[in-house]
Amino acid sequence: MAADAIQIVLVPAFFGGAASPVNDGVDVAVGVALSLLVGWHVAFLPTFVAELVPLLNIFPTWTTAVLFVTRGAGLKGRG
Repeated sequence: MAADAIQIVLVPAFFGGAASPVNDGVDVAVGVALSLLVGWHVAFLPTFVAELVPLLNIFPTWTTAVLFVTRGAGLKGRG
């Protein structure tokens, strides 16, 4: 949530999308941190790609991906 909040608050610094080296650095760091914290999940790939698209990176994609990954884990044992 912190990464999404930073990107939303500092919109001018991240406006370039894939052209912004600051945005790329934050996204790589968040992707690595999330993989270490919650484990690797395929949901992080489209999230990373979405973060490269200008204006789409304002949407809280990292937060959504973490919610998807962590909420889906509890449903595996139910049948």
